[in-house]
Amino acid sequence: MGRSGHCFAAARQEGRAALVGYLPVGFPDLAGSVEAMRAITEGTDGLGVDMVEVGMPYSDPMMDGLVIQHATTRALQRGVRTKDIFTAVEAVAQTGKQATVMIYWNLVETYGVDAFARDLSAAGGAGLITPDLTPDEAGAWMTASDEHGLDRIFLVAPSSTDERLANTLDACRGWVYATSVMGVTGTRTSTSSAAPELVARVREASPQLPVGVGLGVSNGAQAKELAQVSDAVIVGSALVKCLMANDEAGTSDLAALRRLASELALGVRGQV
Repeated sequence: MGRSGHCFAAARQEGRAALVGYLPVGFPDLAGSVEAMRAITEGTDGLGVDMVEVGMPYSDPMMDGLVIQHATTRALQRGVRTKDIFTAVEAVAQTGKQATVMIYWNLVETYGVDAFARDLSAAGGAGLITPDLTPDEAGAWMTASDEHGLDRIFLVAPSSTDERLANTLDACRGWVYATSVMGVTGTRTSTSSAAPELVARVREASPQLPVGVGLGVSNGAQAKELAQVSDAVIVGSALVKCLMANDEAGTSDLAALRRLASELALGVRGQV
C-alpha cells in the first residue's frame, strides 16, 4: 500500500475516488506557493484535495503543457531551488493531507538520490512521481525508496505495451499514474475516452494497485466522470490557471482557487 495508498483507501471507504491537486513550488513565489497548496487542501468549508502533487519546476519539462510551463518558468526566474520542495511538502503534511512530489529525475540525481529520499521522508512526503524515469533505469531510486519507505509512482499511457505495463506496475508502490491522453498537460473540454480502457488494463494486470488518472480535468463535471472509472482524479493546469490569473492581476487572493478545489472535491463525490 505504501504511504499514499492509505489516502486512496480512506477515499474508497467513503465510496468515492480521491482528488489529487498539482501546484508547482515557487509560483508566484515560495511563500505564495505554500499558501496556495494549503488553500487547495482546505477548499471552501474544509472540502478540498486529498493529496497535493507538489511540482518541482524544471528548465526542460517533457510532460508539462503551456500553463504549467509558464508558471514554472516564472518560478525558476524568481529563484526557486530544489530544496524548496521540502518546505512545501512539510507545509502540506502539517495540514494532515499527503504530499507527493512530481520531479524530473536529473534534479534528484543532482541533489543526490539517497539524500533527496532522506530529506523528503523527513519532511513528511509520501513519495515521488517521476515522469521521465522508467523502472528499468530506476535502480538507485528503488534502493533509496526502500531505505526511506517512500512510494514510487511511475507513469503508464494508452501506448504502453502489455509487457511495459506489467513491469511498470510491479515497480510501483502506493499507486500508478495513468496519463489518459497522449500529449502534455492542459485543461480540455472533455475527458479522454482512452481513460476507462487504460484503467481496465491496469486493474487486470494489478488488481490491488490504485490508479490515478490525470491530464485534462478542468471542472467538477469532468472530475465526476473520471471518478467513476479511477481511484483518483488528478488536476493540475486548471488550478495553476487560478494562480496565473492572480499573478497577472497583481493579487494574492486565493478565493477562486479554493472554490475550484471544492468544486472538484464535490465532483469526485458525485455531487455536481
